[in-house]
Amino acid sequence: MPFNIGPMELIIVLVVILIVFGVGRLPEVGGALGKGIREFRRSSTGEDERPPAKEAEPKQDKSA
Repeated sequence: MPFNIGPMELIIVLVVILIVFGVGRLPEVGGALGKGIREFRRSSTGEDERPPAKEAEPKQDKSA
């Protein structure tokens, strides 16, 4: 694990997070964090860019 974080340190961090945010807001915080990570991944891979849309060709009138 990075920074040599062991299981005891992770438990302490999770307890502090529970104390700060509370049990009720924890799902909101998790959802916002997940959305942020997804958005970051999309922007870093360029997946967010859409290919240009094809322009509609004008219909030709054959009656002329």
